Amino acid sequence: MRTAPLLEVRDLAMHYPAGGGWPQPRRRVHALDGVSFELGAGETVAVVGESGCGKSTLGRCIVRLVEPTAGEVTLEGQALSELDAGALRAVRQKMQIVFQDPYASLNPRRTIFQSVADPLRVGGVADAVQRRARVAATLEQVGLRADFMERHPHELSGGQRQRVAIARAIAMRPKLVVCDEPVSSLDVSIQAQVINLLKRLQRELGMAYLFITHDLKLVPHMANRVLVMYLGEVVESAPAHLLEERRLHPYSQALFSAAPVADPAVAAARRRIVLKGEVPSPMSPPSGCRFHTRCPYRQPKCSEEAPALRPVLGRLVRCHFAGDAGFPPEPA
Repeated sequence: MRTAPLLEVRDLAMHYPAGGGWPQPRRRVHALDGVSFELGAGETVAVVGESGCGKSTLGRCIVRLVEPTAGEVTLEGQALSELDAGALRAVRQKMQIVFQDPYASLNPRRTIFQSVADPLRVGGVADAVQRRARVAATLEQVGLRADFMERHPHELSGGQRQRVAIARAIAMRPKLVVCDEPVSSLDVSIQAQVINLLKRLQRELGMAYLFITHDLKLVPHMANRVLVMYLGEVVESAPAHLLEERRLHPYSQALFSAAPVADPAVAAARRRIVLKGEVPSPMSPPSGCRFHTRCPYRQPKCSEEAPALRPVLGRLVRCHFAGDAGFPPEPA
């Protein structure tokens, strides 16, 4: 019997107003358009794509930091759009977010204790002694000593600040954590430590991760499934091991060909696919397939008809020709 997913996202859209108005038509930025996926308990779904493709907007819409234009987000069977402010505050204890820059996401005027204790206080842990004990235990869980509680963010290194941000996110034992580029601002050696910490916490606490990243080498280590996004749409959704073996969307193929490889022999033998042209403006997405202006395999149909996200060889692909014999050609 199929287990109900922890998180369901259906046709999520986010359009930001971008000026204009009478006598010109009002313009809108299409940050997200029709994104759908599911995330199971304890699972990790990675979201990858170029800057500006809508990855971070997706994470913020899911945790309701911004209210989406359309679509539905359901957590443990509860449709978040149907909840009033009080009910949504209670549900937010089950979903948290870790931002890219821990120095920006931590209040410089507040001690580490105050930052980590806030979710506990809002979540109903009224006893001050109990809150202090919980903060100390949570800091130790992320690899920091209890005496860090009285420090301020500027007294910590970048890796220590990100551990504090993770401690704040897990303080209420959430079911879902959105990790929005959680290691991109850290040194490479510290990145490995934080990634290992996230994996250990997932094993111990059973949390699900939506792992937003532009660092493709992290994907096989972190993710069960991968969403590849382009210009606000999911163009390929696949189990991580299938995407590692072969990419069926031309954009996925080009994106992963740019990822660095540690083995010099493999790197020398691999051909980089360089896309021509600029990413179209999200204020006026192209007709038909949004990728057709840069696709090396485009056909007249691509500019006329928008492809659906359809099942092909164990995954979902938004391309008219995915699954056809020899498409897309493997890089030489």
